[in-house]
Amino acid sequence: MKQGIHPENYRVVAFKDMSNGDVFLTKSTAETKEMIDVDGTEYPVIKLEISRTSHPYYTGKSKLIDTAGRIDKFKNKYAKFKK
Repeated sequence: MKQGIHPENYRVVAFKDMSNGDVFLTKSTAETKEMIDVDGTEYPVIKLEISRTSHPYYTGKSKLIDTAGRIDKFKNKYAKFKK
């Protein structure tokens, strides 16, 4: 293994699946300014759209994602720039 190329600042970080609210703790070097309380302890939080608890491959269930709502929201937001 090469010396001096691996980060030294590992710390415990909470990863939160935004689709189902599941939170899991692991070590990471990812930077974030947001914090979350897990079992009475504050941890930096990284928000995920999908994780092992919501991915269809791991759960065996298909899930419909509301892409139409996102598209409509985008169109409404940027309609004022349309000529």
